[in-house]
Amino acid sequence: MRRTHLTMGVSAVVGVTLLAACTTDGSGTGGEDPTSESGAEGEVTQVRLQLQWLTQGQFAGYFLAQENGYYADEGLEVEIVESGGDIVPQDALATGEVDYAIAWVPKVLGSIEQGADITNVAQVFQRSGTLQLSMADSGITSVDDFAGRSVGSWGFGNEWEIFAALDQAELTVEDIELVTQDFTMNAFLAGDIEAAQAMTYNEYAQVLETVNPDTGELYQPEDLNVIDYNDVGTAMLQDAIWADAGRLADDEEYRETTVAFLRASLRGWVDAREDPQAAADVVTAAGSQLGASHQLWMVNEVNKLIWPSPDGIGVADMAAWDATVDMAMATHNETGATIITAPPPDTAIDMQYVEQAVADLEADGVDVTGDAYEPIDVELVEGGN
Repeated sequence: MRRTHLTMGVSAVVGVTLLAACTTDGSGTGGEDPTSESGAEGEVTQVRLQLQWLTQGQFAGYFLAQENGYYADEGLEVEIVESGGDIVPQDALATGEVDYAIAWVPKVLGSIEQGADITNVAQVFQRSGTLQLSMADSGITSVDDFAGRSVGSWGFGNEWEIFAALDQAELTVEDIELVTQDFTMNAFLAGDIEAAQAMTYNEYAQVLETVNPDTGELYQPEDLNVIDYNDVGTAMLQDAIWADAGRLADDEEYRETTVAFLRASLRGWVDAREDPQAAADVVTAAGSQLGASHQLWMVNEVNKLIWPSPDGIGVADMAAWDATVDMAMATHNETGATIITAPPPDTAIDMQYVEQAVADLEADGVDVTGDAYEPIDVELVEGGN
């Protein structure tokens, strides 16, 4: 079996429901107040969480919180809802279909400007996972080298780091051949895209799980040039937990539920840090279609985006938030539009709930910063199986 060994680190709509152990039966409430039902052993509050994408290691912490009983310990019955091509998580939250949602910050900033009354209550990913990949012999080693080359972009709000990098390099969309890329690396591997968009935890691994026809072995990191937008300086904040701003303002029970939900979710992410193999196994059991080695790679790479968290997991680095907002106002896409035209309202981010959750976990002896975190080695196999 062909393997790649190194430390670095789909679009059908499918529904999944994972329910924590509870004392009563009932359905999720969506945008109404979370429902509390009295049972023989106490109250259970029903919560719906909307993921940004399909079940995969990107969301391992929430599945571990479910599997390890942390939601149940908080008196929560959590339904985890998959996303897909036609589901926008922040819209599902804003329209009251779910109680919380996972989404990238730039995408949500645009929705907030358009009227979505939602709040970032936990910035789980501290760093961006976006890359641009090219073959080692392409000569594309920096954004400056995009000029005159074919550059892949997924669109759908995933493209803004690319455009911010073009602006920084004083390039326009007319200086490159912008290619709409699907959520595979097929066009890149076929040579149709010279610099392809990729996430550290997914598409990069897709390439490293593929046989290089020139060698008969799997592609190796040295076969590729990797442009990391964190290094370029145009990284934007990605996976955050979003809540309903109106309910936070008006509903004490929802505020309490938010802290409880965050406490349990963050504990799940701590478990993913401590045992990435268990995290990969839980997500696989939850219905992910990705292979075992690919899933472990994903969890390992996602851990790198979270840990260390100097102020505590989920607490936003406000300098990174401000940089994301500034780029959202200044960066133009191929149509000349920006994500937002003015700074977001103060309600766009509120860290008090996650700060309380982190303080509670720390008081229980949980390592909430992961200062000593080290990634594991992951051995990829052909096809990610």
